[in-house]
Amino acid sequence: MSEFDQLYREVILDHYRNPRGHGVLEHPDAVAEGQNPLCGDEISITLAFDGDTISDVRFEGRGCAISQAATSMLTELVVGRDAAEVARLPKEELLEEIGIPLTPVRLKCALLGLGVLKVALNKGKGTPLPEEWSSSDDLSFR
Repeated sequence: MSEFDQLYREVILDHYRNPRGHGVLEHPDAVAEGQNPLCGDEISITLAFDGDTISDVRFEGRGCAISQAATSMLTELVVGRDAAEVARLPKEELLEEIGIPLTPVRLKCALLGLGVLKVALNKGKGTPLPEEWSSSDDLSFR
């Protein structure tokens, strides 16, 4: 394993052990939940907006280190950004933040939080929901 891969693995473990944005907003503007029934990962996201800007995002959940760490990283990526911009956020931006190659199974774990966030944005701001999130057979959102 390269030093680069080891560094990213340490960052992932740090986000898993010390998640950023963990918790629930008391008076959220939007809420969504999702799960990966194949592995049991679950994520719930609450959002607050200041106009069209995401002013705060919190998550709770349980699951593997990748699902929880990726969602923690996601909270840092989106605060202060426009809701419509985040609704179009390509999964590659989050995967680049994660920084290590993932197997197809781990990829679903890593992207669960992003899917839940996009559903919350759809509920709270009416942003379009990408087809990949509305028709996923492996992940469920509400």
